[in-house]
Amino acid sequence: MASGKADAGETVRVEASDGAFLAWAAWSPQSLIRLRAWSFDAAERIDVAFFARRIGAALAMRAALPIESDGVRLIHGESDGLPGLVVDRYADTLSAQFLSAGAERWKEPLVDALRAMTGASRVYERSDTSARQREGLAAATGWLRWPTGDDAAAHSEVTIREHAWRFGLDVASGHKTGFYLDQRDNRRLFAETVRHFGYRQVLNCYCYTGGFSVAALAGGAAHVTAVDSSAPALARATANVALNGFDASRHTPLDADVNQTLRDLLAAGRTFDAVVLDPPKLAPTVAHAERAARAYKDINRLALMLLRPGGSLFTFSCSGGIAPDLFHKIVAGAGLDAGADGYFTARLGAAADHPMTVTFPEGDYLKGLVVLKR
Repeated sequence: MASGKADAGETVRVEASDGAFLAWAAWSPQSLIRLRAWSFDAAERIDVAFFARRIGAALAMRAALPIESDGVRLIHGESDGLPGLVVDRYADTLSAQFLSAGAERWKEPLVDALRAMTGASRVYERSDTSARQREGLAAATGWLRWPTGDDAAAHSEVTIREHAWRFGLDVASGHKTGFYLDQRDNRRLFAETVRHFGYRQVLNCYCYTGGFSVAALAGGAAHVTAVDSSAPALARATANVALNGFDASRHTPLDADVNQTLRDLLAAGRTFDAVVLDPPKLAPTVAHAERAARAYKDINRLALMLLRPGGSLFTFSCSGGIAPDLFHKIVAGAGLDAGADGYFTARLGAAADHPMTVTFPEGDYLKGLVVLKR
């Protein structure tokens, strides 16, 4: 039971029914999650120094990781003790999301600390997700910090390095904060798999800006068919293929619905050596799991039917409402319906700079499986 009054985002003391201290938390009166804990230490003060310490710890953790990129997830919400705050670094630019009432209330000191502690000259806000609405907050986007005299608008386009590749992105218009950094290690594994098996024909579904397309071509694929329903994303994918020195004739972008395209390819008798399925979030909560499971099963069934014997399926779910064991059952069921057997050769997740912690297992959102068709 709440007692007293507090403004949205204000830090409140959380107590058990017997008055014992539980946590210091940000109050969010319009959200289903009324409290987001900052600290479970009764002696800790929630002030500017507190946030500097949390940011410092998060940066130190990333600095210790062997990340082969200048695109890095620096702050990962609850996993870094900063619920509602997500920050990605793209070269010299930070792209930040303030997704809770608490993060919004501390936005200015958080931005100042991030800029000072990272040395990044520009900070762009991408607080334009549905999570803001659930907190009673309006969407907010735009530059928060930039060098004096600099034309900030000219710098929303950024090029990052990932492994031996380069990717262009736009922090002002790309999905999430501009790019899917969480698939970094999985893209490398895909390139290695294509190279190891000598795969020639690759199908990249929900290709977005072509990360897996570049990985496939880098692995030696002769041709990649890339499917997405976003024309701007496909244009960026084509640009990224060119940015990495690959001939445009080796990459065919299709502006189309993936499900229908899979059916059309099957009807046309097409087959592929490797298929990537990286769909958008289909089940944000467990309440959406049943409907999403049917959609996941259908696309995986079709993909396995299109896959040649000895080919590999890299299939993913970024839906928090789909648990890893359920996703495994969905893909297995898809194989049975497709009349296709295969080996599960790997279980995949997000890159290490998107951590799941002991105290926050709910952070395990990205799930992937690699199936080697028999």
